[in-house]
Amino acid sequence: MKYLNIFIILLFLSACSTKQKISSHSKIIIFKTPVLKFYDKGFITKYDDMIHLQVFEIGQIALDLKIYKDEVCQSTFECISSKEFNQKYLNSSYSDDFLYKLFLENNITFKDKENGILIKVK
Repeated sequence: MKYLNIFIILLFLSACSTKQKISSHSKIIIFKTPVLKFYDKGFITKYDDMIHLQVFEIGQIALDLKIYKDEVCQSTFECISSKEFNQKYLNSSYSDDFLYKLFLENNITFKDKENGILIKVK
């Protein structure tokens, strides 16, 4: 019985542990689409299955995205599928995991003149 209690406690504590970040970098982030426009200092934090993008303007969070392969979550709305995010904020022709794969790269420069989209990280 004693070992069972210890096992349950360890199981409970491990379930509450936080995700370990792989890397976190401060960058200048340009995110310009017909709907979204941000150009300021921000942070890109990479986890095993998620990328957390934060852009600050005058010390306040202007953009806060949690980017997964199949969904994107923003602080101002519920999580939406990556496909719906592309349709709403980028372009529906992009693959569902486009934004996730883009932010996995180290040096990001993406230009789509036809659709008026520029995403750059310096």
